[in-house]
Amino acid sequence: MSEKVTTIAEMLEKVLEDLRDVGDVEASAIVSRDGLLMASDFAQRSYSAKTFAAMSATMLGAAETATSELKKGVPDRIIVESKEGKLIAAGAGPKALLVVMSNPGAGLGLILLEMEKTADKIKRLL
Repeated sequence: MSEKVTTIAEMLEKVLEDLRDVGDVEASAIVSRDGLLMASDFAQRSYSAKTFAAMSATMLGAAETATSELKKGVPDRIIVESKEGKLIAAGAGPKALLVVMSNPGAGLGLILLEMEKTADKIKRLL
């Protein structure tokens, strides 16, 4: 009898599937600090996961540089809002970022709380 082997990649994808259940989350990804896609969950396939990953890492990196230069510490997250939606990127340990795209009317409270829990799970996996 063989046991089912679960890979890190499968566990990361499961973490993102659980995050989707929050509601208002259209897409999410786990991205390396240098912008490489590690796992993604995209309900709408119109987004390019690789572009999403690279741009999100660039934005968070720029925010970290700016706040460091201004002696304001490392940001917990960045939030970009537009008429079409919200993009939230947060650190998930020293190796990864968690990035979420939500619809424009989404309430951020629950999403931010669940992102924090999800980031902790990612830290433990990596």
